[in-house]
Amino acid sequence: MGNIAAYFEANRYKHQYNIGDRVRGRFRGIPFSGTVLIDNFLNEDEGPFVIVESDLPIKFDNRVLTMLKVEHKDLHNIEESYVINRKTNKKK
Repeated sequence: MGNIAAYFEANRYKHQYNIGDRVRGRFRGIPFSGTVLIDNFLNEDEGPFVIVESDLPIKFDNRVLTMLKVEHKDLHNIEESYVINRKTNKKK
């Protein structure tokens, strides 16, 4: 069993976001903020993705969406962005 556990520890996908993390980003050019539901990797063709539940519904292609499937490059963790803004906006 130690060999299988070591293999999966070395080769499995390691998530960037936890369930419930608050994020903001863009879905096909539309800004949104929401909560992470899934951070997953299914296959090499599609790559890693995140499913986010949007705070407000988004109308796209005559459909109203509340759950968005986005890539990691389209997201920013809200807590990290607040920390960065506090550091850059400090009074000197």
